[in-house]
Amino acid sequence: MTLQDELLANNARYAAEFSSGMLRLRPLRQIAILTCMDSRYTAQGVLGLQLGDSHVIRNAGGRASDDAIRSLVLSATALGTRRCVVVHHTDCGLLGVTNEELQDRVATLSGARPDIDFLPFDDVAASVAEDVAALRACPYFPPDYEVIGFVYEVTTGVLRPVEA
Repeated sequence: MTLQDELLANNARYAAEFSSGMLRLRPLRQIAILTCMDSRYTAQGVLGLQLGDSHVIRNAGGRASDDAIRSLVLSATALGTRRCVVVHHTDCGLLGVTNEELQDRVATLSGARPDIDFLPFDDVAASVAEDVAALRACPYFPPDYEVIGFVYEVTTGVLRPVEA
């Protein structure tokens, strides 16, 4: 069985029990979540939210990159979110590495060296505080837009608030 066949079979089982077709386009809780692409957790699960409650923007490290900000601004201005929750996590692949190391890895595997800032960090709580501060300073959000941050402990499932 190919990957495509496997995924289509999985989807057929999913679709047979699908009951979320009536969810609204706008998140019910007016929350957007910016978090990492890590496969060990789901943002909604960690925060006790349900499908349809929030938008979820995931990228490497959960960083407030230009593209993440683009999505969050659209979420706020076009789809009514008024709060953003930034969640980074322990044992992240961007923790304790440098851009140069990451660029070397890419070059070794692909043969091409990228000119990309991967936004690595040395302190998880500090990276959350940095991203929360960047989002709070962004002029494109409504005046009542709230941004808070957490570190998620991948070994215990516990969230720790981070003051920015």
